[in-house]
Amino acid sequence: MAKVKLTNMIDRANVEAGVLRPDQVRTLEIQALVDTGATNLVLPADVVAALGVRELGRRKVRYADGRVEEVPWVGNLMIEILGREMQGEALVIAAGQTPLIGQIPLENLDLIVDPKSREVQVNPASPDMPLMDLLRAS
Repeated sequence: MAKVKLTNMIDRANVEAGVLRPDQVRTLEIQALVDTGATNLVLPADVVAALGVRELGRRKVRYADGRVEEVPWVGNLMIEILGREMQGEALVIAAGQTPLIGQIPLENLDLIVDPKSREVQVNPASPDMPLMDLLRAS
């Protein structure tokens, strides 16, 4: 499990535009299961409702038991784990279910899972900020 801070990015932009006060920005800190077999960030509907982020569309997901289902997809989130931030999106599951942190946020934030302790850690090769790999095409 890892602590995740989630912020509504539209609220943050509205603060900068002078439409909202800083104390009106919807932010939550939750515990989420780090699931290296999952691709995306997955949030329960009650967390999404509390953040007030809009549905951008729908995506098909395949569960571990093989079921395929269409679920909402939301964006405009600031995702912070271990002091590292990224703007991102999430798939939405039923209220009350366990949130999941998948490979995309782990890669974007350059976080690793220690196989012995099973804890999420900042990549020791890039302790000050995420290091992104880019392929230079000529």
